[in-house]
Amino acid sequence: MSIKLAVKFAARIFTTPIKHKVPKREFEMDLKSTQKKITVPVINKDIVTYHYGQSERKILLVHGWSGRGTQLFKIAEELIQNGYSTISFDAPAHGKSEGTTTIMSEFIASILEIEKQFGPFEIAIGHSLGGMSVLNAVKDGLNVNKAIIIGSGDIVQDILDEFISKLKLKNEFSDRLRLYFEDKYQLKMDDFSAYKAAQKIEIPVLVIHDNDDPEVSVKAGKHIHQNLINGFLFLTDGLGHRKILGNQNVIKKILEFIKIN
Repeated sequence: MSIKLAVKFAARIFTTPIKHKVPKREFEMDLKSTQKKITVPVINKDIVTYHYGQSERKILLVHGWSGRGTQLFKIAEELIQNGYSTISFDAPAHGKSEGTTTIMSEFIASILEIEKQFGPFEIAIGHSLGGMSVLNAVKDGLNVNKAIIIGSGDIVQDILDEFISKLKLKNEFSDRLRLYFEDKYQLKMDDFSAYKAAQKIEIPVLVIHDNDDPEVSVKAGKHIHQNLINGFLFLTDGLGHRKILGNQNVIKKILEFIKIN
């Protein structure tokens, strides 16, 4: 296989999320939320949004790569019991939204369009790539009082490096892949690194990360926290990358952080 083809092949895999079936535990949120298809004009793609709860005090929830708008259901349920409603969405090529490929800039564009149509939001909460997207959206003008990121990735090059090593390709492919994306999307990939966005954000941000996260190293969370002007760090043990979303101590911490002035 030529190098050019190999890079294209890697790029295709990198931008194609896996669509998982909605697990039973998410059925209630799926059933009880008001769902609406909206267009994100900047990227000319349609996404499906979920409005859960009745309150005018709205919180935005952003899932991670290969996630869904109902994935943060446990957090959403607790927020509703505490007087909020949540808006979440299936990012492009995720869940019920159309398409097969997407990239982080499309997550960010979706967030900013959702703010126009459903905002204002008091808080934004993002998991994994959703955490990186929330920080970038705040940097780009998403107006919230506070943000919470859970198991967030950090440096884009690190993410590409790890991806290339999983594919068992030579290290040099990592740079080639980055250059391919920069050329295709006319964007500098490193500009999307979470720590860079963190340096420009003045609102309070709670960074939650598990010490044993096998998918996104805890060093990502620590590094983001070091670069925040007004950051708080909460580390957990033994919850990994996804279980952390349903953990009672984590949810308690989120509610405490939201409620402190």
